[in-house]
Amino acid sequence: MATVPRKAIVVGISGCSSSGKTTLSRLLRDIFPNTFVLHEDDFYRPETELPKKHDLLDWDCAESLDIPAMVKSLEHIRRDGTFPLTLSPPQPDLDSKEDQNSLGKCPVPDTAIEALKARVKTWAESGHPGHGILNSSSNPIRLCIFDGFLLYSRSMEPIQAKMDIKLFLRVSYAKAKARREARSGYVTLEGFWEDPPGYVDKIVWPNYVEDHRWMFENGDVEGDLKADVVKEWGIRSHEGGVDVDMTTTLQWAVDTLMEQLPVVAKSS
Repeated sequence: MATVPRKAIVVGISGCSSSGKTTLSRLLRDIFPNTFVLHEDDFYRPETELPKKHDLLDWDCAESLDIPAMVKSLEHIRRDGTFPLTLSPPQPDLDSKEDQNSLGKCPVPDTAIEALKARVKTWAESGHPGHGILNSSSNPIRLCIFDGFLLYSRSMEPIQAKMDIKLFLRVSYAKAKARREARSGYVTLEGFWEDPPGYVDKIVWPNYVEDHRWMFENGDVEGDLKADVVKEWGIRSHEGGVDVDMTTTLQWAVDTLMEQLPVVAKSS
């Protein structure tokens, strides 16, 4: 039986809450053609089913997510290039709760974004490595940017094989705390959630450390990544360490995708 070519390439973008994942995802969606974003946050279980920690609802753990639904959605996207019917009507875009959350002013200058768009446009033209992958062909592949705070945790092993390229954003405790506490809140299935006092120190940061220490030397999530581990798992992270500015991060991500997409498309 002939193998049916899949219709989408999935790029995972993960990191601690407030590391810049959603900002980067939206920018990449605007820079690369035929691209859409899937948010891990759209797979939260109902609030009544969430676990508690320190007598607080814990939104930042694997138990708060519907992992089987996530796996099925990624399988559907890779096979059909569209969001599954369980998430939205049969159309290319999802009315995501995450997209209703404001990210504030874009930290990347318009000139930098336009320059990257021009580079990708050239990359996708005839005679260049990206030609015929995302457009300019009879059967283009869609690019799905999968944004989530917990994509590379060992507890999320069922989704690992569903991601073709894995990007990891690093952030310091100080930066993550400041950004998270500056947010007004989050749209949820039930309405709106605002972090209670101390939520970052009791839930967000300890959970991030617990789920990601295995990737870092001496378990220090603000230190160096274990080269052998990230190589084995195919995880790519910017070499500048924590708190790399978004303009530099975006340029790195675009370069990485322009390099890796032809490789993945050829092997599909």
